[in-house]
Amino acid sequence: MTMADSPGSGAADMAGTDQMTVAGAGAAPGYRPGATLSVVTEWRRQFARRRTQLTLAAMVLLPLIVLIAFQFNAGGDDDNGNGEFASLIDLATSGGLNFALFCLFVSASFLLVVVVALFCGDTVASEASWGSLRYLLAVPVPRARLLAVKLVVALAYSGLALLLLVGTALLLGTLRYGWEPLSSTVAAQIPAAEGLLRLLGIVGYLAVALLVVAGLAFLLSVSTDAALGAVGGAVLLWILSSILDQIEALGVVRDFLPTHYSTAWLGLLSTPVQTDDVVRGCISAISYATIFWSLAFWRFTRKDVVS
Repeated sequence: MTMADSPGSGAADMAGTDQMTVAGAGAAPGYRPGATLSVVTEWRRQFARRRTQLTLAAMVLLPLIVLIAFQFNAGGDDDNGNGEFASLIDLATSGGLNFALFCLFVSASFLLVVVVALFCGDTVASEASWGSLRYLLAVPVPRARLLAVKLVVALAYSGLALLLLVGTALLLGTLRYGWEPLSSTVAAQIPAAEGLLRLLGIVGYLAVALLVVAGLAFLLSVSTDAALGAVGGAVLLWILSSILDQIEALGVVRDFLPTHYSTAWLGLLSTPVQTDDVVRGCISAISYATIFWSLAFWRFTRKDVVS
């Protein structure tokens, strides 16, 4: 993008030959691409949005709602529910680590997917739907820089949402149920200190696995002016991949689905720790995310932005 003086502008007469040289270089005097849009500026812009505030607040409120639900269920009849889920609830109320693990378990397959899709799918498409995208580029903000800054901020908010969920659940669970060893249905009790490390490992793996959603939502965000379409499209494709992964007739094809290793973090709860699927899942997620982000940059840098 270039900036040109309007016809009749006094600045053009005063600049003379130097202005012609700058114009030939495709930039105005003093223009620095690296100073056009900072990460801090974009962070503040996104934080001021109601959807960001409500989403982060929901991450804090979810563990509180779960805790209140457990309190209402205390002393109730658990035999009417599913036996496996009831056992998970029993584990969740046996310590802060277990409570945080339960909150991750119930939110990882859908809620966190929606949150990441929201932050990464809404960031560019919303600017286009408001008609402000072309003005950002006319500053001018280089397209690659605009996309990179928005991606970094979207990923940062996605990570913050995940940390808020786990941190709040761990704090509330510890205050209510104490600091106890980590328990699971696939292994014996794990000492609290080691259990905390494993919980952090699970959080780290989920952060990597959700990069697939981030990449897909970001690609859709630069391809449409409808933010809801980008967010919903990423979530629907993730759900479709999860459904296909349940079809055993697909055989080895399932290994290449982006959701095939979405539950590999359960291996971090076993004794000894099973990391084979975790490594495969990380490689798969990073590969898919890299492909989607590359396509997003390729598409956006060549797109005719009219909104």
